[in-house]
Amino acid sequence: KLYGIERELKDVSDEQRFMNRQEKSLPILAQLKSWLERYIEAGCLPIDNNRAERAIEPFVIGRKAWLFSDTPKGATASAQIYSLVETAKVNGQEPYTWLRHVLERMPHAQSVADYEALLPWNCSSEMPR
Repeated sequence: KLYGIERELKDVSDEQRFMNRQEKSLPILAQLKSWLERYIEAGCLPIDNNRAERAIEPFVIGRKAWLFSDTPKGATASAQIYSLVETAKVNGQEPYTWLRHVLERMPHAQSVADYEALLPWNCSSEMPR
């Protein structure tokens, strides 16, 4: 946001830049200051979003390959599989093992409880093959 404001002000006088910074940039900096103060008072807040960036990195890299999916349904299927793989990882499952476990048991599931038992957060980390 601050860089956007500065782009708008690149051709104005120093006095106009000062006035605009007071009007537009100061509130943004106040929000940033408030976040920084919460950060130092809350041990649960991370200093950065590297964890989130690392989680989406494979998707960003794969995006070029998926760009040329033959059909919208193919692109949707790729996104759904990616979502399943990442959900398995976040829940401590090895994706291939978990997907195999689920796909082998899903045809036999008959109740909501059967399906819920297949969710990665409900499966034991040592699933039989």
